[in-house]
Amino acid sequence: MIKKIILSVMLFAVASYAQSKVKLPHMIGDNMILQQNTDARLWGWAKAGSDIRVKVSWSDAVAHAKAGKDGKWLLKVKTPAASYTPLSITFDDGNGAVTIHNVLAGEVWVCAGQSNMEMPMRGFGNCPVEGYIDEVLNARQYKGIHYVKIPSVMSMTPLEDAACEWKEINTQTIADASATGYFFAQAVNRALDIPVGLIMANKGGSRVESWLTKENLQKYTNEPTDSDGIVKFKPQWDYHRALLWGNGTFNPILKYSVKGIIYYQGCSNVGDPGNQYSDRMKLLVEQWRQQFGLGELPFYFVEIAPYFYDDINGDGGARLREQQYRASTIIPNSGLVCTNDLAYPYETTQIHPAQKKQVGQRLALLALNQTYGMGEVWCKSASFKDMKIVGSDVHIHLADDYGAINRFEDIQGFELAGADKVFHPAKAVHFWQPGGNYWDETIKISCPEVSQPVAVRYCFKNFQIGNLKNAAGLPLFPFRTDNW
Repeated sequence: MIKKIILSVMLFAVASYAQSKVKLPHMIGDNMILQQNTDARLWGWAKAGSDIRVKVSWSDAVAHAKAGKDGKWLLKVKTPAASYTPLSITFDDGNGAVTIHNVLAGEVWVCAGQSNMEMPMRGFGNCPVEGYIDEVLNARQYKGIHYVKIPSVMSMTPLEDAACEWKEINTQTIADASATGYFFAQAVNRALDIPVGLIMANKGGSRVESWLTKENLQKYTNEPTDSDGIVKFKPQWDYHRALLWGNGTFNPILKYSVKGIIYYQGCSNVGDPGNQYSDRMKLLVEQWRQQFGLGELPFYFVEIAPYFYDDINGDGGARLREQQYRASTIIPNSGLVCTNDLAYPYETTQIHPAQKKQVGQRLALLALNQTYGMGEVWCKSASFKDMKIVGSDVHIHLADDYGAINRFEDIQGFELAGADKVFHPAKAVHFWQPGGNYWDETIKISCPEVSQPVAVRYCFKNFQIGNLKNAAGLPLFPFRTDNW
């Protein structure tokens, strides 16, 4: 398979450079959305030595580039402010002009990760997206949302093009859009009233290592990077392979000017030891920022949802979520979406939970607050702050509660353990005493089976749904105070 991929790439290159007429990558075409107010990169191929002239409809300026010996050329054009006014761009190398139409200026975001990001609005087999039909009926309300889906392709070498096309969201095209990405774009579009472009570059089942470069894999991991080693590594799961998906599916987008990245991945890395996953996540973000060359791109990602992982009461998934939370603290200009409340009790064995609208919206809250400066938009989930043992009770405080929790009674998901390290379900209530601060976010946790508590956990299992949220309606991140 890998030999066939390499051969097809070589044939594509020969065909491209043999043409005298300017050739554009598939990503530069009708319906594309350009990142607004920036020096957007445009590139392609032409006859070696050709002078490429680029004329845009929004300016009298003409940009020039000269094709190199290999036929490649690249230039930048200044883009206008976001608008729903259709634009056009003409490329001419002296052997015939090529014009692309219905171009919009707006905000462009990459949708990366594995199957929960890839999951289209129409869902997968036996994996529906909640509210899909309503979204089809309402699709024409969001004329400013366009997307391009990069085919999931493996390659031993970095590819420069991908067979794809930009599409406008409408009742016919919405089905194939990433559900998480679309709901993200929908919220940003509503809040800012500007076009939003989505570049969907992902692969179901991929690991974080699937997207690392050969250089990073060789320097920081023990993953094989030669074709024989890659094929022999877990050959029954090609989507687990390192290197290939980044080369084939992500590399073609790296010259495109974007605003930021949203990311949903992690299930295939459950079981990674120590801080391996969080460290490699940081490495991946650093790699992508360097490859795009657009500075410290915002990076917002999603915590893996509750799932049984072969043992509903196991903690492999919980430990991966813990690493994701750590990643959010060591990756600058990033944010993590909590999904502890976004699985139904009957979705224990559903790796693709149906509630994608909330996931996309929560990613959008992070972007609107942290990237677009809308401080009035609350965006963070509550998280554990500190604890104090008071007799047989444990008192905890939360960070990022925005001044309130959603319930004082019937708080589900807490457990206590004593010195024997055995956790038992615990009762948790909002704690207040006369003379104290009624608005204090203290939560008192107690358990008859644990008279001398030493540790507390909240939803620290593969599949455990809690119900504690902050004033923004965002759920408390699962946590543990022990390190057992």
